Amino acid sequence: MTTNWRPQTQMGRELAEAPEVVATQLAGNKDAIAKLADDLRANPPKFVVTCGRGSSDHATLYAKYLIESQLGIPVVSAAPSIVSIYNRSIASKDALFIAVSQSGKSPDLVKNAEAARDAGARTVALVNVVDSPLAETVDHVIPLMAGPETSVAATKSYIATLSAIAQIVGAWTQDDAFNKGLGNLPQSLRTALEKDWLGASETIAKSNGLYVIGRGPAFAIAQEAALKFKETSSLHAEAFSAAEVKHGPMALVTPTFPMLVFSQQDASRDSVEDFLAEMRAKTDNLFAAETGYADVKGHLPVVEDIHPLLAPITMIQTFYTLAESVALARGCNPDAPPHLSKVTETH
Repeated sequence: MTTNWRPQTQMGRELAEAPEVVATQLAGNKDAIAKLADDLRANPPKFVVTCGRGSSDHATLYAKYLIESQLGIPVVSAAPSIVSIYNRSIASKDALFIAVSQSGKSPDLVKNAEAARDAGARTVALVNVVDSPLAETVDHVIPLMAGPETSVAATKSYIATLSAIAQIVGAWTQDDAFNKGLGNLPQSLRTALEKDWLGASETIAKSNGLYVIGRGPAFAIAQEAALKFKETSSLHAEAFSAAEVKHGPMALVTPTFPMLVFSQQDASRDSVEDFLAEMRAKTDNLFAAETGYADVKGHLPVVEDIHPLLAPITMIQTFYTLAESVALARGCNPDAPPHLSKVTETH
């Protein structure tokens, strides 16, 4: 189904640039990522530490699922305040430390990268600003190449971060099928912009809140989607794993309570399908982004000819078109949310 979506805001115009950003990134970062991957294969880290805030932190969760599932190396998320506020160094010798930041200016991320480097970790920064303090601190800089992003809500820079993470993992594992999918990712993202999710807009816009659900790599984009609803629409949304939501959170579910579910075609699919079957008996406002099931109420079409580990990147691309639509339907300006600024420098 082809969407009628056309960008109506700066956020929309920027998210539409994502396919070209990823194409530029694939060509421009090839040598830098190959050098990093050669180093990682020659001297595999004992574990990986990630560091980021907001959308950047959600992207590192995607890294966790890819690295742990494809390489079997544990990945932990650093609490930046341990170094920046509590002045405690973390034992990260022989680790790979990955910091993610659009601006590269946040003092706490810089301090954490410095501490990890001094403790003997190999340090990597995924940044959009390559002459930033964070980039100057680390061993390897992987430019996001997203270009200027003036809307407060990160869209193309988030997709660029997911893409950069996938490129690192693809070069590290040398998985042919995964890397073939990466090569096709710009076109897959263009296809994602043609998918129509706008039918979910009215129901979500009229709600008082919703759950956003995913499992595996899709849980990372569920977190990002929930943040975007808060940020652009002043709409309360909570992200949960499909494996966890059936505990306490289910007490809030009513027959009209909306849920947005992301399901990629990997080993998590059967468990998410079981969850969807159960939820369809509990709420009439269930929206599911998944392959197949085109005739089921609430179906959101996705890019189908894609590696399952890359599918969440195209799903979040289509989601951003929905987020813009919901924001406008609620009378919000997604480019300038209240109380927020583009760069947040946390200490």
